[in-house]
Amino acid sequence: MTMTGSRILVECLIEQGVDTVFGYPGGSVLNIYDELGKNAHRLRHILTAHEQGAAHAADGWARSTGRPGVVIATSGPGATNLVTGLATAYMDSSPVVAFTGNVPQSLLGRDSFQEVDISGITMPITKHNFIVKDVAALAETIRTAFAIAVSGRPGPVLVDITKDVTAAGAEWSPDTPEAAARRRLDTGKPARPTEGGLERAAALLASARRPVLYAGGGIIQAGAADALLALAERLNAPVALSFMGHGAFPSRHPLCTGMVGMHGSRASNMAFNEADLVIAAGARFSDRVVGDPGRFAREVSVLHLDIDPAEINKNVKTSLSLVGDVGESLRALAPLVERRARNEWNVRVEEWKKERKPARSFDRRGLEPRLVIEELHARAGDGAFVTTEVGQHQMWTAQYWPFTRPRSFVSSGGLGTMGFGTGAAMGVQAAHPEATVVHIAGDGSFRMNCAELGTISAYGLPIIIVVMNNGTLGMVRQWQTMFYGKRHVQTTLDRPPDFVKLAEAFGVEAWRAKDEAGLRSALDAAFARRAPALIEVPIDIDEAVLPMVPSGRPLSEQILETSAEA
Repeated sequence: MTMTGSRILVECLIEQGVDTVFGYPGGSVLNIYDELGKNAHRLRHILTAHEQGAAHAADGWARSTGRPGVVIATSGPGATNLVTGLATAYMDSSPVVAFTGNVPQSLLGRDSFQEVDISGITMPITKHNFIVKDVAALAETIRTAFAIAVSGRPGPVLVDITKDVTAAGAEWSPDTPEAAARRRLDTGKPARPTEGGLERAAALLASARRPVLYAGGGIIQAGAADALLALAERLNAPVALSFMGHGAFPSRHPLCTGMVGMHGSRASNMAFNEADLVIAAGARFSDRVVGDPGRFAREVSVLHLDIDPAEINKNVKTSLSLVGDVGESLRALAPLVERRARNEWNVRVEEWKKERKPARSFDRRGLEPRLVIEELHARAGDGAFVTTEVGQHQMWTAQYWPFTRPRSFVSSGGLGTMGFGTGAAMGVQAAHPEATVVHIAGDGSFRMNCAELGTISAYGLPIIIVVMNNGTLGMVRQWQTMFYGKRHVQTTLDRPPDFVKLAEAFGVEAWRAKDEAGLRSALDAAFARRAPALIEVPIDIDEAVLPMVPSGRPLSEQILETSAEA
């Protein structure tokens, strides 16, 4: 059947199981949008306030479902507005497929109106990208893009399409199972651990007296939470989580020690310090976890399980590695390991978990962050999805929200993108219309993409937004307090907007919680409705995230004198 390139794009999206796309129209994608309008009964389009918000929404969709999120933008500034969103997805291994329009082929390279080399710009921040100049190649390119996005280590893929291709005609026929299978194979079948490698790994586990499992976001991407739980219980080993690993292991499980690293729990950091074997599964040893990665693990063995061979020995020198799907590796390893009883190592870790530092004592002019998180969780429950922006509120959420299941926590880890969470919350809610979605933001981050309140309102997305307002860029101020002699340069946000009035201007009901009673009343009112809501919560300008161990030295050489309350 002969179709235009625009119709081929729509048919391929539907063929790939896509039912929702996020985007913003413009001149180079008018043919695509005309076709989207004709097929609105088959494919939902959500119009965002900004292309960056659309990219984050597609990312939120992908992280919460495990399926590719799709975003569409026009050429030039429309395409470049996707860059931050694509870089965010790339750093956190999220399968986003972006489609951009470009000027007609006859105008390429002529500095035409809204022309930009988006494939060149995004090459370092995508898993792969394409520019399509022949309509006959369009369908296969789209299908390959989806295969690449989800194969091996997931990641974003960009498909740039010249405007003339969207109008030209070509033969199109549905994909066949055989072709799809071959395409998946061609995009890279991950390695599998060898029998010898598994035996050596089992021997390393058997010799360890103080093993610690270090679980990252790769566990979630691989759907390997069950395999991680099985190995942890077989080893009776404590499980420390990276920031992206929240939800990979039940936070209330007796073996869970919480987040590890510069803002992690005392139990996780002490276990890392005292372990004789760290078993890293789907984690990449970021500097936020180990301080100076190059100096970590001089006195500890490291067994690294990851699908991406580029991560092995990149940051930390390993004793042994198993390259392949982390779920397959864990499941193959578990039967080779003898079941262990509770021992002295477990007792030591449990004692660290009991140790708590008192809450910071000062005249707090606002609500305690932990109280805010606990009151939110009490109403949202374990079944909620939680998104965040980036900053102190993000770390308080990671420390205090008891995540129990994979994909329930959606936040920017690797890139640390302020403004990510509002768009991501839209994507999560669109993907899970019946679910409760809570978005926790700081006033600094929320300002960056607050225009998306209009999108939330227009589509009636019942997201509950809590803005922790401390009138500052809190995490930056905290660094300035600790390391720059309390010289708070350009971090105080003593300026508009009034977030309650802003929300109301967009048609979102809002409350300002001035005290504990006001917080509880506002939360009760927000959760009683199935509609968008915003609650502004005052937080003291000098409230800090503890612990904070930012030194370049490895954690194993540091004395952790401060602790988050685990």
